[in-house]
Amino acid sequence: MRRYRLFIIAAAGLLAVLIGFLAFNLRGDLVYYRTPTEILDDPAAAAAGRFRLGGQVVPGTVVDDGEAVQFEITDGTATVAVSHRGVPQQLFREGIGVVVEGTWDGEVFSSDSMIIKHDEQYRTEEGGVYTPDSRYP
Repeated sequence: MRRYRLFIIAAAGLLAVLIGFLAFNLRGDLVYYRTPTEILDDPAAAAAGRFRLGGQVVPGTVVDDGEAVQFEITDGTATVAVSHRGVPQQLFREGIGVVVEGTWDGEVFSSDSMIIKHDEQYRTEEGGVYTPDSRYP
């Protein structure tokens, strides 16, 4: 019985060390997601480092100057100006859902990574539409 207890204690200790190791190492790799309302309500927390900002691209705000694309993102309540360095995604346009990753300086969100929301419809070469919910005829 004593050997069984020692095995359980050793296994629990090893599990605790493993969980602690994973939590400590993954902490620096986490990227938080926020909305425009959240970063405007708590700018000090938003200025702490890199995070993701998501919302809809406001129509009429997209300006491509060759080096960067400036636009605004809204969540329906608040609006934040974004400056994205690099080539935007191919599906990027006004009114689409977008998630950008970067830093916030209190006025403009500087982005270097962009994720675009798209629908789940896929077009065939013949122009037919396939959705994951549909079945082949």
